[in-house]
Amino acid sequence: MTISVDTTTRHSAVLGLGLYRASRVVPNSEVIEGIDSSDEWIQQRSGIIERRFALPEETVVVMSVGAAREALADAGIEAGQVDCVIVATVSHMLQTPSAATAIAHELGSTAAAFDISAACAGFCHGMALASDMVRAGTAKYVLVIGVERLSDITSASDRGTAFIFSDGAGAAIVGESDEQGIGPVVWGSDGEQYDAIRQTEDWRDVVAAGSTEMPHLVMKGAEVFRWAAFAMAKVAMETLDRSGITVDDLDVFVPHQANMRITDAMARSMKLPEHVTIARDIAHQGNSSAASVPLALRQLVLDGEAKSGDIALLIAFGAGLTYAAQVIRVP
Repeated sequence: MTISVDTTTRHSAVLGLGLYRASRVVPNSEVIEGIDSSDEWIQQRSGIIERRFALPEETVVVMSVGAAREALADAGIEAGQVDCVIVATVSHMLQTPSAATAIAHELGSTAAAFDISAACAGFCHGMALASDMVRAGTAKYVLVIGVERLSDITSASDRGTAFIFSDGAGAAIVGESDEQGIGPVVWGSDGEQYDAIRQTEDWRDVVAAGSTEMPHLVMKGAEVFRWAAFAMAKVAMETLDRSGITVDDLDVFVPHQANMRITDAMARSMKLPEHVTIARDIAHQGNSSAASVPLALRQLVLDGEAKSGDIALLIAFGAGLTYAAQVIRVP
């Protein structure tokens, strides 16, 4: 007996985008004392002028729902039409159940829902999964969310991270389209550098020690910079090649908002033409990990710097070390 499957291949595209920026604006002046630093040092090192921290009521679920509602409205569909909710995050403090199930419920959806953990590369991983679901007929509409509350797991006295991380959420609706709007993913990991960005302690060790402090993120900044600035430029070029796109065809470049210097180094290595709009959302948002790519892309659209139909390259990289990239058509 043969198991029946739908073998029709469909086209997938991003149909709508949404964002939620955490409410509290935190200037460099607020973080420099804890790390014995200066506004000038932070800006030169990272390009960050200020970042966003969540208020107590702005949970991972609350921020995600806000971004999702905007994305649904942008796509012109209802929550009940969504077949799957994928949430990329490393800062949802419950091991189970997933944030995705709570988000789906708040939206009024009974869709399949799950979280993925790929750190800063999580949203681009989710986009790849959503595109494949739509193309295979598993889902007609998929809601992909990148969301973080990294202020919960950042030490205010860690000179390597205190000024970097932030909170927020970005969302995208991926659905069927008349033409392909999402290119093939190029993704992978470099587990040899597994501890380059990591949580300081296992939760079991925290409990055993009777500590009242949360584990926090630590990072080997120099190693991560070298890897991201040069290895990711090669991944970006491979992504363009696999999508049949050249740098001259590109309209928008949206890298993970990790560090302005990394963004600049990648742009130089790729020899991006002057006409390409480069996302620099990190200056006022900080590094929001899995949320950074959708936040930056949505802001470019809102500011009129990215237009419907533009060809955009998305690339993200982070703890693990993980990475993922794809070319999309801006909705």
